[in-house]
Amino acid sequence: MNKYIQMKQMRLNLLFFFNAILLFAQSPNTEKSKDSIKTISLEEVLLNGIRANEDSPVTFSNVTREDIKPRNLGQDLPILLNYLPGVVTTSDAGAGIGYTGIRVRGTDATRVNVTINGIPYNDAESQGTFWVDLPDFASSVETIQLQRGVGTSTNGSAAFGASLNLETDAVQNMAFASLSSSIGSFNSLKNTLRFSTGKINEGFTLSGRLSQINSDGYIDRATSDLDAYFFQGTFQDESTLIKALVFGGQETTYQAYWGLDAVTLQTNRTYNTAGEIYDQSGNRVAFYENQVDNYTQEHYQFHWNERLNSNWNFALGLNYTHGIGFYEEYNDLWYDQNVGFSGTTSFDYLQLKSFSLGDATIINTENISQKWLDNDYYVMTLGLNYNTDATILNFGGLYSRYVGDHFGDLVWGQNLGEVLPNNRFYENKGIKTEGSFFAKATQGISEGFMGFIDLQIRTIEYEVSGQVAGPDFFSVDDNFLFFNPKAGLTYQVASGQKIYFSYAKAQREPNRTDYENGTPKPEKLDDFELGWRIKTSKIQAQTNIYWMEYKDQLVLTGAIDAVGSPIRQNVGKSRRLGIELELKMNLSSNWLWQPNIALSSNQNLDFYFKRDGVLENLGKTQLAYSPNLVGGSSIMYIPSTRFQIGLLSKYVGKQYMGNIDSENSTLEAYFVNDLNAVFIWKPNKWISEIQWSILINNIFDIKYESNGYFYTYDDDFSTPGQVKTIEGAGYFPQAGINFLTGLSLRF
Repeated sequence: MNKYIQMKQMRLNLLFFFNAILLFAQSPNTEKSKDSIKTISLEEVLLNGIRANEDSPVTFSNVTREDIKPRNLGQDLPILLNYLPGVVTTSDAGAGIGYTGIRVRGTDATRVNVTINGIPYNDAESQGTFWVDLPDFASSVETIQLQRGVGTSTNGSAAFGASLNLETDAVQNMAFASLSSSIGSFNSLKNTLRFSTGKINEGFTLSGRLSQINSDGYIDRATSDLDAYFFQGTFQDESTLIKALVFGGQETTYQAYWGLDAVTLQTNRTYNTAGEIYDQSGNRVAFYENQVDNYTQEHYQFHWNERLNSNWNFALGLNYTHGIGFYEEYNDLWYDQNVGFSGTTSFDYLQLKSFSLGDATIINTENISQKWLDNDYYVMTLGLNYNTDATILNFGGLYSRYVGDHFGDLVWGQNLGEVLPNNRFYENKGIKTEGSFFAKATQGISEGFMGFIDLQIRTIEYEVSGQVAGPDFFSVDDNFLFFNPKAGLTYQVASGQKIYFSYAKAQREPNRTDYENGTPKPEKLDDFELGWRIKTSKIQAQTNIYWMEYKDQLVLTGAIDAVGSPIRQNVGKSRRLGIELELKMNLSSNWLWQPNIALSSNQNLDFYFKRDGVLENLGKTQLAYSPNLVGGSSIMYIPSTRFQIGLLSKYVGKQYMGNIDSENSTLEAYFVNDLNAVFIWKPNKWISEIQWSILINNIFDIKYESNGYFYTYDDDFSTPGQVKTIEGAGYFPQAGINFLTGLSLRF
């Protein structure tokens, strides 16, 4: 199966690559085309309905390709966005390559609604985003907008912490090809080929990218072997823009999501428990070499943007996503029976019948299993936009259907003989259907005032039926209907200065893991935002106050399940209150400073916890993974267009990994600094540009942990008749000083 996936992927990549070469060999139109307002507008039709602008009463930050280009040397997209306000990122492998995560305002990635060209990217069941499935995607991103809070209505699941909207490569008028390579610590290597034909045959363009990334990771054996492709064909005239995109990736990463206990953290920070093999006496004798996550994801998008007249434009989006892959693990008998107690070696778990071997009855076995996901995701989006000087109307709709097959195969077991190979020991299917519609209006009310109203309706049907690993029967049949209104007002105080106020309501359904761990309820949020923007020739600033009131919020407990997914639970009432400040200042003709700071209070208001067998009302407690202070800074020295050097700094305050304010659940505050330098040469017409970049991460070699987990369990067996609550924690250490350096040639 694995070989089939890889061969299929290779054939697809080669097919598109050779087509690109053939088209690139044609004689492109190399005449310099003038950028037109019409062209720009057509590009924006994709995003008009879901992106905020300066008149929107929404808190947001924009990032362009040029902003991240100096640091785009192989690390995942969340790491490249690390310095935005209120953002905290982490890496399982410790170096930003492989599995990475992002939190905004203390909320995890399942509450950050991600769209790619307006198409939802969050996994329909888990609601998470797995950037490892799209390696080097930052190299195909034109612009990014991060909306903090509920934001505006967008496609996909409702945002509870933020919305992250990505626009892929814009149409290139000029032909080019570029080759980029970077190397760095932990045997990290990235190679990227990009090209564009420029406009040929009166409006046609073909562009593409091939990428390969490898890294050993900071953590032991946390290797990443990543391949990716991106191809885009476009047609454009004065009133029509059509885009067809094919992109995807294949990843093989050694598992590194178990973390370290406090003792091991102090003695061996890079130790990885995944794949441990023990003898019958409990001595570790080896590590399983193929304890990996292996997944392939393919995306097909079609976009048709049409200008109907000077005021109206229309957008249609179609998407098909296919993903297939597995994670493989060695289940050790001694560990299972003496440490883990997960039951992964029992015949009951594996759905096998016991048998006799001599005088013994065999009911357990060491084994290797693969847990698979084979899924399909279909999406259609529609948008209709009306624009005049005084009025903006946006109408949008979405229909999506997700079908996910989950199953487990036993690929090896000790003394199992005819049972193998590939004994199926569980299977279930998840089906999720969603329909949504939004209508927005931005209207000039009087001189200086702009009113905003945004109404969204979402319907969700979610069904799961079958067995999960255990084996346990798992069934979900739930339906939701949500109405999410938003309204706000923007007032222009003076030239270049605006203040805004908004209210937004968000409601969203639980994810699959929530159902697997209980009977969750949907969560609700009322979000109030008050902000001020200023823009002059020397300074751009945005400051805002937010008040987020939650009901039945699904908060992270700190614990993780058997596959490293965070476990959440509903709490009664909770609140996030904070202030954010973002600046961009020209200190002089050569110096640019971009600081930001986020101060917040994040609390459960009536949290209950059962300790030592007694239910206690803890009252107000800190929400898990919600630091009260997050700060970022970028100070750049730019003496010319050919050289720049910058110091990037990030401070993240103390966090609790649970909700009971236990000191055993803390992640200590950390302050990390990176150094980034770029040199650019423009030698001749054959090589139009040579860029050399270097990124030194954590220049002061700080030992810190950006993520972890916390758990409790009741010990009712050590002392008969007594219950004692035991606490435990794990940590994900991040790399000390390390570097990436790269060379890019543009032809």
